[in-house]
Amino acid sequence: MIKIIGAITFSILLISPVYAQTDSTTPDSLLLQEIQKQLTQENNAVTNAPAPRSAPSANPDISVIGDFRGSYQSNHSRNFDANLHETEISLQSTVDPYAKADFFISITRDPVTGEFKSEIEEGYLTTLSLPAHLQLKAGKFKQALGRINPVHPHALAFVDMPNAFVRFFGEEGMNDEGLQLSWLLPNQAFFQELTVEVTDGPRDSPGFARSSKNNYLKLAHLKNFWDLTANATLELGLTGISGANFTDHQTNVGAADLTYKWKPVKYNTYKSFTFQNEIYFSHAQFDSLTVNSIGLYSLMNLQVSKRWFVTARYDYTNKPSSVQFVEQAASTTFGWYATEFQKIELQGKATFANQPDALNNYEKNFTQIFLRWIFVIGTHGAHQY
Repeated sequence: MIKIIGAITFSILLISPVYAQTDSTTPDSLLLQEIQKQLTQENNAVTNAPAPRSAPSANPDISVIGDFRGSYQSNHSRNFDANLHETEISLQSTVDPYAKADFFISITRDPVTGEFKSEIEEGYLTTLSLPAHLQLKAGKFKQALGRINPVHPHALAFVDMPNAFVRFFGEEGMNDEGLQLSWLLPNQAFFQELTVEVTDGPRDSPGFARSSKNNYLKLAHLKNFWDLTANATLELGLTGISGANFTDHQTNVGAADLTYKWKPVKYNTYKSFTFQNEIYFSHAQFDSLTVNSIGLYSLMNLQVSKRWFVTARYDYTNKPSSVQFVEQAASTTFGWYATEFQKIELQGKATFANQPDALNNYEKNFTQIFLRWIFVIGTHGAHQY
């Protein structure tokens, strides 16, 4: 349009008698210069326009999650403490149409030296296009044990891990290197998924160890999920684990988890309720001793408003190596969720045992208070339902 107007104007200037009879050289020159300037700017804008992208970006989604904690522990000589408990860096991306990759790097403070150290918490490749509803995972990953083991701690509704979970699998849980194959069963009545894993064996776990022989850790998990109503769901999981213990003999663990969730469709932002339970049964063979022990936890999580949550939990446990040791605990957690990128939680806990824990220098009975502040920057993926 500007080109047409410029051409018409230029023609008028050439043929108009008025302009031929008067001294208008200077105004005409200025007008022509202005038209040429506009035409040049239009051409440059077209030339410098960004080219359309021919392919999606290969850059991974990146996020950084901070976990700041303060604590009071009556059984420690230093009762109060505050520190940046963990920094987690996640990098997640689709590799190609056939696979995706996930990496989670954890940076924590060494409790002895006070220095920060980093490690790969998880790093694995997952297939996207296997036939028959199969999916293969390879690398280092959180294993398919129950409800809380596959979830990163910052996403849980309580600060410390249940006593039974820690006694049987360690503070960090079951996190190993190997292969995982999952199969979505062709069940039309309800959701059903079978997962099998073969991994090296953990290097730091109370119940299992990395064998010096060809005794690898084997795990199978069957997940059953029902939609009870539009507002409620029920999940039942069954897990079996078999592997070497620290004496290089065999330990077998059977576990079950049961979770009921209520989240009304009409008020899902403001109200929800979760009743979650896990129980572990361990049959461990040591040099000249066989130990059968159990551990469990049960919790209720109630959302009382848009941002406020209350969690009550009960813990009961033996040790994998001692059925005589009995430990119970009760805790309550108040959580304030500002957004999905920030939350603050305050937890109080009382623990009662029938004997002191000589290994960890614990008293029989003690109390703890935890304060946790979680904050996230970057892309924040959805958590497991």
